[in-house]
Amino acid sequence: MEAKHILIGHGSGGRLSRDLIRNLFVKYFSNPFLDGLGDASLVSIRGSKLAFTTDSYVIDPIFFPGGNIGQLAVSGTVNDLSVAGAIPEYLTAGFIIEEGLSINDLERIVQSMAEEANRAGVSIVAGDTKVVKKGQCDKLFINTSGIGHIPEERRHIQSGERIETGDKILLTGTLGDHAIAILSARENLEPDEAILSDAAPLNLVTELALQTPADIAAMHDITRGGLATILCETCENRSFGIKLYEDKIPVKQSVKSICELYGFDPLYLANEGKIMMIVKKGTEDHLCSRLREEPLSKDAVIIGEVTGDYPGRVVMQSFIGGMRNIDMLSGEMLPRIC
Repeated sequence: MEAKHILIGHGSGGRLSRDLIRNLFVKYFSNPFLDGLGDASLVSIRGSKLAFTTDSYVIDPIFFPGGNIGQLAVSGTVNDLSVAGAIPEYLTAGFIIEEGLSINDLERIVQSMAEEANRAGVSIVAGDTKVVKKGQCDKLFINTSGIGHIPEERRHIQSGERIETGDKILLTGTLGDHAIAILSARENLEPDEAILSDAAPLNLVTELALQTPADIAAMHDITRGGLATILCETCENRSFGIKLYEDKIPVKQSVKSICELYGFDPLYLANEGKIMMIVKKGTEDHLCSRLREEPLSKDAVIIGEVTGDYPGRVVMQSFIGGMRNIDMLSGEMLPRIC
């Protein structure tokens, strides 16, 4: 049954989010730049080819193990540009601040944004500030927009038009780190091994991968909805499917333990510092070796392949050899994680 009111699950990045975007926003805003629903829109201004994106951050809590809302806002927008094949250059930052927020906390967040922008090699060139009465906002919400240059030889990455049977699925690191770091902060969990958010700007990683653009068929950062949702969207209504191998998918033991406790599946959990790449057959070993030289992708590994056996579907071969259908996220596992 179609929902008559907005549910928390509409913000999950999964099926409800997809349906809301397609059935409402695209219905009225439709245009050739928007309709592809990529991580960024590819536009041209007087002959210059640009990638443009925007995102809003409402995470709770605003400080968490490994980062804060400001660091997340910068890295998240840099990453949306980077996985579209663009070279990020400029960001904007808009702040909605609840009355009563500590100036010291706000300064810590703004300082971390400046540090993260410097780390990514981008400039924050415009912004806006609004203050609302106590109770009308939860401490602080941030919107960031970003723009970057996209070389012609990389424009295929956003559409995935060059994905073919036999291509390999590459993951740059462990799943679920960010979501479980947020859960640990909310629930005051004290795992044996500290779990930190992996939030980081990944343009250094994408530039390493894109030294030979033809080797990469598609890229997506793994955020809301997790790896499973991204892969389902990638092969939806396509002539190919995707096969994963459960024993190849990296998850930290501390993250596995908390997932087992709460009944979460790491395939559906958000990261903010990992990328899924679809790479051309025969390039995977070289790409993994190259990416492992960068600390942010030191655990790069091949976890599956594009196949003609399951068109439009994602399946996973389990540890014991059985096959499991993987669907996109339905509902909400863990709200307000970004």
